[in-house]
Amino acid sequence: MNFKKTAALLLAGTLALSVTAGCKKKEESATAEAPKAAGDTVKIGFMGALTGDVAMFGKPTLEGMKMAADEINAAGGINGKKIEIVEADNRGDKQEGASVAQKLISRDNVVAILGDPTTGISKVVAPICQKAGVVLLSAGATGPGLVEIGDYIFRDTLLDSVAIPAVIDYFAKDLKYKRVAVITSDNNDYSVGLSQTFRDAAKDKGIEIVADEKVKDGDKDFSAQITNIKAKKPDVIFYSGYYTEGALIMKEARKQGLKANMFGGDGLFSPEFIKLGGDAVEGSMSALGFSPEQATPETAKFIAAFQKKFNGALPGLFDAQGYDGMMMLADAMKRANSTDPKVFKDALAKTKDFKGVSGTITIRANREPIKSPLALLVVKGGKFVLKAKVPVKMD
Repeated sequence: MNFKKTAALLLAGTLALSVTAGCKKKEESATAEAPKAAGDTVKIGFMGALTGDVAMFGKPTLEGMKMAADEINAAGGINGKKIEIVEADNRGDKQEGASVAQKLISRDNVVAILGDPTTGISKVVAPICQKAGVVLLSAGATGPGLVEIGDYIFRDTLLDSVAIPAVIDYFAKDLKYKRVAVITSDNNDYSVGLSQTFRDAAKDKGIEIVADEKVKDGDKDFSAQITNIKAKKPDVIFYSGYYTEGALIMKEARKQGLKANMFGGDGLFSPEFIKLGGDAVEGSMSALGFSPEQATPETAKFIAAFQKKFNGALPGLFDAQGYDGMMMLADAMKRANSTDPKVFKDALAKTKDFKGVSGTITIRANREPIKSPLALLVVKGGKFVLKAKVPVKMD
């Protein structure tokens, strides 16, 4: 009798455990399927720096993204789904950028990542996105070797390979420059690529490179490089790096009595360049794909909305490119009638004559963007102002 009672108790316990386990499996199954059921949002990740030396590029990119997302959501979202931006700070660090990308994809289940504004981090993140089948649209990378990583990789920027020849044309014909000194930050992927693009284009246009100096991001002393450059008497200094070193280089140039101004890409375009360089950077020029001056109707509307939101402040390049990037993703999803990256990446690749606030954008067959016009800005009176809008051939 005791044996039967014990057996009965054991059987009851086993059944109870079985029921409990069954309930637990159902709960786990429901939890795992919850993201699929939550189909009322489209998650798009932000990739960029919110702290550190390149936060001046990341913060405005996120501002532009948020403005675009707010407008899209107010108009009904994407095929009835609201955009949710998932933010993270990669601090301008490549390793952190890779970590952020993995989390956005595996933990947050984003369908696309917008960013990074820099070429170096974008090239680190791109293989991760390609392998996972998540669209990456960089709103800032201008250097070579990015979209070639795979068919999920895009950008909305004015490429160095397009901008630099157009600017050199302007320099040769309008400013009559013939002699250029080049300075490259050789531990910066963006700088190395931009300098090579400049060398190639200068050779084609008959402009002589009279000096070719190397520095590093983080350097403080540029006296030796400026001494060498001064002896060559260039018409202009082309610096392919970022604003911090650019400002210090120009302070050293003025200290040594070198009168040539500096020209660079969008890496120089920051209020910090002027703050750090002061009078030494007056006359310095930056080539980029946006200017609030001589605005198109689309750009004028964007500027008005931005000023209303940010107490009268004018938007910059990265605000505009972040905004355009979000709008391009939404446009592709709507045309594809899908928020599945496997589907809408093909629509994104067919983007043609998209009227962005930073210019008219077409994605070519190689998935590289072409956009027009190019804005050449100059520091005048302690701020960047438009010097010229240079048209870019859209074929």
